[in-house]
Amino acid sequence: MLRNAYMTDELEAIYDQTVEFVSKEVTPNGDAWEEAGKVPREVLTKMGGLGMLSLRVPTEHGGLGMGMVASAVFSEALGSSTFAGFDVTVLVHTDMAGPHLINSGSDEQLAEYLPKMMSGELITSIGVSEPDAGSDVAGIRTSAVKDGDGWRINGRKMFITNAVYGNLTIVAARTDPENKYGISMFLVPPGTEGFSVATKLNKHGWLCSDTAELVLDDVWVPDSQLLGTPHRGFYETMKNFQNERMVLVGMGIGAAQAAIDMTNAYTQQRPAFGGHLYDLGAIRQRMAMNQAKVDAVRASMYHAAWIHDEGHDNVKEMSGVKAWGCEVVNQVMYDCVQFHGGMGYMRESAIERMYRDARILPIGGGATEVMLEEVAKRSMHDPN
Repeated sequence: MLRNAYMTDELEAIYDQTVEFVSKEVTPNGDAWEEAGKVPREVLTKMGGLGMLSLRVPTEHGGLGMGMVASAVFSEALGSSTFAGFDVTVLVHTDMAGPHLINSGSDEQLAEYLPKMMSGELITSIGVSEPDAGSDVAGIRTSAVKDGDGWRINGRKMFITNAVYGNLTIVAARTDPENKYGISMFLVPPGTEGFSVATKLNKHGWLCSDTAELVLDDVWVPDSQLLGTPHRGFYETMKNFQNERMVLVGMGIGAAQAAIDMTNAYTQQRPAFGGHLYDLGAIRQRMAMNQAKVDAVRASMYHAAWIHDEGHDNVKEMSGVKAWGCEVVNQVMYDCVQFHGGMGYMRESAIERMYRDARILPIGGGATEVMLEEVAKRSMHDPN
């Protein structure tokens, strides 16, 4: 990894440690995990033992207390595994679900859950998306009604990663029906009466990550499992959206770089027309343009993360990176399959899997079209 203006020796060490870990523990075993449809828990606890699940946890709670740039480094390094299902299993835990507990948890909730989250003994998921509400968080229909010294939750959640084999789902539910933003967050462990996996979803890609449709049928949770302030869950969710968007870009860029590297190596060895494929200008120049695009997305991602770490709003910048960056990753994967020829279409080829895995990136974590609206709203000129 080339050093950039945002890197430090500590961040480079995290990148190198993560790349080494996935090259030894993930890439050689990922095909078996794809068949099984899950990442073995012992791999996650091994990461926990190395401190990899604690980068964003404040130092007062035993973590490294690092910022968004650290998540960019970590997600890009994970992407080098070439198994995006593994990458997202980790990143949902560390950067999509876990931050809600860190940001809003009470002292009692942090004491109960955080040590196990950092060790990998407890894996989290975030239950916001529903059959009719994805990027539109304010449109969720799952409801929670005050019931004694707790809450009664009813609804369905869709596309929830880590919910099949995980240990704790953070569920968003509407608690103030008079306010479209009146949402609260609840900690719901598996085994809670009325809380069940309706379907383990069969996905196009990310096959070694588990994704579920969840049902909450008269689920009762005590007040101690309310996360944060009642009716403020929408705003708490918004706090982490830029981080969620960024790590999807980061893992995509890590994978795109791996795809470029393997495609360049393949085309330099593949005999064609009395030489090798890479000798053809059309191939070389297209791959050079892909590298330029990946470099540009990477630089934009780190800059947007740095803006946040400096204490400034980065919604416009990160939304733009999410929109453009995930489209770039798909363009790169398309070319890499094309230049692998027939082998690129075979299931035995890594690039075929990476191509499938990349397709979700412009959809998950905020669709491209939604991200472009975020940029457009913040680019409007006020004539007054």
